[in-house]
Amino acid sequence: MADAAINLSSPAAIDIAAAAEALETASPLDILRWAADRIPRLTFATGFGAEGCAVIDLIGRHRLPIDLFTLDTGLLFAETYELWHRLEARYGIKIRAVKPAQSVAEQGVQHGAKLWSRDPDQCCTLRKVRPLERELASWDAWVTAIRRDQTPERATAKVVEHDRKFDLIKINPLVRWTHDDVWGYLYANDVPYNALHERGYPSIGCEPCTSIVVPTENLRAGRWRGLKKKECGLHVQPVKESA
Repeated sequence: MADAAINLSSPAAIDIAAAAEALETASPLDILRWAADRIPRLTFATGFGAEGCAVIDLIGRHRLPIDLFTLDTGLLFAETYELWHRLEARYGIKIRAVKPAQSVAEQGVQHGAKLWSRDPDQCCTLRKVRPLERELASWDAWVTAIRRDQTPERATAKVVEHDRKFDLIKINPLVRWTHDDVWGYLYANDVPYNALHERGYPSIGCEPCTSIVVPTENLRAGRWRGLKKKECGLHVQPVKESA
């Protein structure tokens, strides 16, 4: 690992491009250890997908000093809340709840009932993007569980990168993994995962916007079914302005 090219005096001084190159072939555990050793204010935002459970296992099993939180939209499946508590008990950790400014009922009063069915982008902005913006303002870097092969928007993600959307360092330890890599890890290490995965839900978000996927469909076909939307906005970078 070519750490010689990386200034380790502070998170702001880390050469992100050099770090990304040095860590491209590193294991997820080594990537997380590298980040935890160098970035004091480091957090992991989990959505409790299969990938997130793998990262939680790495953090909890190896006692890495990484904060954990989830965006509790108030619209998660009951099975997701159950998994949340099971993971905390399994690893003796605390996964903090970061909530939107408004409850679902309050949002309904201001924007109309079931906003997600009429304007899912606005609903995601109110219940996910803005809460994440507020939360990440307190951190130097955040860990995600995204993979390059999930969506076209994620295909160019680096192991370490500058997140222009939230203006901090973004660590993607599973970025090179495949779907089979994730599930192989979960099975090999007996990691708890969402019971909905065995009922036809390979990708799980908020209950109103997630549906069952049939075997011939893309694994994310059940997210915002019938719409071109495949991202909630958390990992979509702003478009660069032309010179």
